[in-house]
Amino acid sequence: MFGQSGFIAVDWGTTNRRAYRVAAEGRLDAEFEDDCGVLSIVAGGFPAAVAEIRDRLGDWPMLLAGMVGSNKGWAEAPYVPCPGGFDELAANVVWIEPGRSAIVPGLSYLAGDRADVMRGEEVQMLGAVARGLIPKDGLACHPGTHNKWVSLEGGRITAFRTIMTGELFNLLKQNGILAAWLQSSVEPDEAFRAGVRQGLKGGALTADLFAVRARVLLGEARAEDAASFTSGLLIGADVCTGLKDGRGEVTVIGRLELTRLYAVAIGEAGRVAHEVDGEQAFLAGIVEVARRMA
Repeated sequence: MFGQSGFIAVDWGTTNRRAYRVAAEGRLDAEFEDDCGVLSIVAGGFPAAVAEIRDRLGDWPMLLAGMVGSNKGWAEAPYVPCPGGFDELAANVVWIEPGRSAIVPGLSYLAGDRADVMRGEEVQMLGAVARGLIPKDGLACHPGTHNKWVSLEGGRITAFRTIMTGELFNLLKQNGILAAWLQSSVEPDEAFRAGVRQGLKGGALTADLFAVRARVLLGEARAEDAASFTSGLLIGADVCTGLKDGRGEVTVIGRLELTRLYAVAIGEAGRVAHEVDGEQAFLAGIVEVARRMA
């Protein structure tokens, strides 16, 4: 096993990073999270950023996952094609510092006109399976900037679809005619549910987005409900697409503030959703990858 006496696990995303010191028996000893995502690291700055992690958690071997393995990260770790599981991930880690620092590859999916990639979510998905938090066969969802809908068979990821729901909401919040109305917090209230129901109809999303403004201007909706309604609209359209990839119950993995929104939206679609903490799933997954590394 990699780091038999323990190691540092890093989930390094686009906008933030989370680092954990994991003891030999898989026990979490220490952790920290900050906003030093890969896009915040200057050219040539990754060695110093990695050294900072060791300064905070100890001079231990390090296993990293997420966007740190992209072409914008420390070093590119080529994607492993689906279907993929722990064995494929462990066999294809990329060593940056032999015996000391390695990056877990992401997964890719190609089928007809569909092409897709993921980095980091695969560790959480497979970790949830390993911990017994989700079935080995079924449909799972990982909300985030780029939401993933993942099909699992026999404990391996066989297919997935990415929907840019979080990024689109953030872009609308930063620019455009709706921006001023999207600054309030999003709650799974009736305005959110109404937006979800509209999104689930599978209509013209761009037209529905403009209607958010028109409804407020014409007195059909309150400006203070616009953020929740718009989020619901986008998530409803997301769920409308994602649920086509599988039947039965859906597991939603990630941060509570996002999983609860998707769980409500999936419920509005008439399906049952179970929420799983993404941090717990990541730790289970990264420990299993380390265990299987030669």
